[in-house]
Amino acid sequence: MEDGLEAPGPLWKIIVVAAIAAGVQFGWALQLSLLTPYVQTLGVPHIWAAFIWLCGPISGLLVQPIVGYNSDRCTSRFGRRRPFIAAGACCVAAAVFLIGFAKDIGHKAGDSLEKNAKPRAVAVFVAGFWILDVANNMLQGPCRALLADLSANNHKRMRVANECFSFFMAVGNVLGYAAGSYSNLHKIFPFTRTTACDVYCANLKTCFIIDIVFLLLVTITAIISVKETPLSMKQEEEKASTPFVGELLTAFKSLKKPMWILLLVTCLNWIAWFPFLLYDTDWMGREIYGGYVDGNATQQKLYDDGVRAGALGLMINSIVLGFTSLGLENVGRLVGGVTNLWGGVNFILAACLASTVWITKIVEAWRDKHGLLAPPNNIKGPALTIFGLLGIPQAVTYSIPFALTSIYCSTSGGGQGLALGVLNMSIVIPQMFISVVSGPLDAAFGGGNLPAFVLGSIVAAVSALLAIFALPNPPQQVSLSPVIGGGH
Repeated sequence: MEDGLEAPGPLWKIIVVAAIAAGVQFGWALQLSLLTPYVQTLGVPHIWAAFIWLCGPISGLLVQPIVGYNSDRCTSRFGRRRPFIAAGACCVAAAVFLIGFAKDIGHKAGDSLEKNAKPRAVAVFVAGFWILDVANNMLQGPCRALLADLSANNHKRMRVANECFSFFMAVGNVLGYAAGSYSNLHKIFPFTRTTACDVYCANLKTCFIIDIVFLLLVTITAIISVKETPLSMKQEEEKASTPFVGELLTAFKSLKKPMWILLLVTCLNWIAWFPFLLYDTDWMGREIYGGYVDGNATQQKLYDDGVRAGALGLMINSIVLGFTSLGLENVGRLVGGVTNLWGGVNFILAACLASTVWITKIVEAWRDKHGLLAPPNNIKGPALTIFGLLGIPQAVTYSIPFALTSIYCSTSGGGQGLALGVLNMSIVIPQMFISVVSGPLDAAFGGGNLPAFVLGSIVAAVSALLAIFALPNPPQQVSLSPVIGGGH
């Protein structure tokens, strides 16, 4: 076996390494639930907020394949994966600090408290945000690769490792969204509330401080307790016989028709997903609660309440996602194959995104009668139900494309890591597209988030039809245990 692994590592090692996913996903959940509203408190207009999210797709497109390629060839005495995992965790901690303290640093550098625009804080935030996404990609790839090393090509153990990774991602999501939905978390660290940082900002800082401690704790535990056999120079020379670009081009040339269809369905699927992932809590604060970041005190409070309600919805979403992922293989058999399952849940995605328009119109009519008040439970309930229902297609999006890639590319000669890198391109490129067009699209139709959601609904329906009628099912004997994709 590679690297001297003659048998799969013990289960406790897999669990310890997989637990890093909880730390990574904790921070990713905080990004999804809190950072788009936070950007607007820095004076960045809604139309431009999406551009800041370009760093995630770009870093995913460039960093993850490069880091994965080099971690395969690392000859450090500490092992191939652990140096990258340690460096990634340290970079995440530094980036999170910059993001959380951006307002304080900007104020010290000369930002005015009286002006909405805080350019110095924005610069610090953007720098931290880009570092964070690069670091997340630096951390996740080697972590998954180390799990594969510990599995030693044992398929049963690999399925167990993937299930552990999926479980800890759900744990991280629940922790992140729960923290984001709690309005008094800043009381744990009173120093987080400063002249430049209000309660909302202080809660964000506290969340990120907890994330730093948690991530470093699970990472240090993993890299200390799980040892690797270093890669010898001779092995590295054998691995380096083909340059990275050459391997990537070879992988594209060897793709069969099913894989090209899979890339297209995945691309459309993520065009549908990303508007909601980007603006879900902003939709709750803006459309459902009727608040505004730069409005009066009542509007600001409503917006904050809506964002916290959105974080609660995302926590519900994560719970549904976790339970759904456990039964995907059995449900796939019942509906005639995983491609039918993927198509069916994409129709659920399309319906949920379309229903945001219906719920928004209902709450607007209610607000015309009752004034600027928080919506009643009979309106909040359906909105939170959308978050929960979306956990079903999200479980499929995070599992089936990765499993199908491993099957379709098993004879391509490029290796599983490279095949998944090719799939990653069909995920991050749509995210870059949505980051560029969603803000101007929303502005062209009067502002708000609904135009991008409607676009996502239409594209989700198209991807559903392609999955059902164009994408071939894999052989029935191939197991499709969930392989959860990363945040980006």
